[in-house]
Amino acid sequence: MCTRIGSYLAAAVLAVGAGSISIAANAETVALIGTGNVAAALGQRFAEHGHSVVYGSRSPTEADVRELVAATGHDAVAVAPADAAARADIVVLAVPWSAAEGVVRGLGDLRGKILVDPTNPRVTASDGFADYPIEDSNAERIARLAPGAQVVKAFNTLGFETMLDPKVANGPVTVPIVGDDRAAKARVAALAREIGLEAIDVGPLRHARILEGLHFLRANAEGGRINFHFPRDTSRE
Repeated sequence: MCTRIGSYLAAAVLAVGAGSISIAANAETVALIGTGNVAAALGQRFAEHGHSVVYGSRSPTEADVRELVAATGHDAVAVAPADAAARADIVVLAVPWSAAEGVVRGLGDLRGKILVDPTNPRVTASDGFADYPIEDSNAERIARLAPGAQVVKAFNTLGFETMLDPKVANGPVTVPIVGDDRAAKARVAALAREIGLEAIDVGPLRHARILEGLHFLRANAEGGRINFHFPRDTSRE
């Protein structure tokens, strides 16, 4: 087993102890487009909770992809990206931010599907800090390329290590979610909660840039990367 996939599996074993796996009441078919850190982490966790996982890869028969499928288990498969998207109701774009638009163009008709965008547009500024490379948001650009899909911004404010095992954060971790369809956001929030994260709907897709901006706070935080927890303010309820 290659080092990369072996580390994923080792982390997953630590994250999920014997007898701790629960089965989702409403199982989804989820396509993870990509086979990198985020796809591997979310794919393994979703599969553990009873969802059908399909990885979309340009090279689905390569050794490292086969090892990821084996590490994921639970009848996960890897196929070409467009095929993966066609099989799923929920499609997660677990690809580099700069590749996302091109990938979406190659996925075919996404009408009626939930399209989850966990990407963070970013560059390194001249002072060494992470900074914005675009004026709008990646999520809005993706939505313009996928008419009829319900685009949901989620899972962009935490690292893959925390996706694999939320306990590494030493406290609750919130996944803020934006999108224009409440039902789609609720389904994505349910996935997040199943894997041990908190989730909160914080508005429409036009606010995706705010969520993407949280990445810069996380990346630029003095002393190292941070996780976000947003407890509800009940003082005026």
